[in-house]
Amino acid sequence: MDIVKEFKELVAQYCEVAADDMTDDMRFREDLGFTSLGFMSFLGELEDNFDVELVQEEAVQVRTIGEALEMLSNLVEA
Repeated sequence: MDIVKEFKELVAQYCEVAADDMTDDMRFREDLGFTSLGFMSFLGELEDNFDVELVQEEAVQVRTIGEALEMLSNLVEA
């Protein structure tokens, strides 16, 4: 399973940016246009798709794709 590819394809469902065009420094709200509600929905779907449980306080602090991928990788490996 390619976590990065699967993650970016999930993100692409919530914004106008293609998965292949995403970079690690893109910010969810400013660059990808996520709303607060959209981001929370995305986090729920992320938990379902990758079978992980996010720590709410940490998840809402995530700002960029790179930060989210780092958090997700740590959870998947645990």
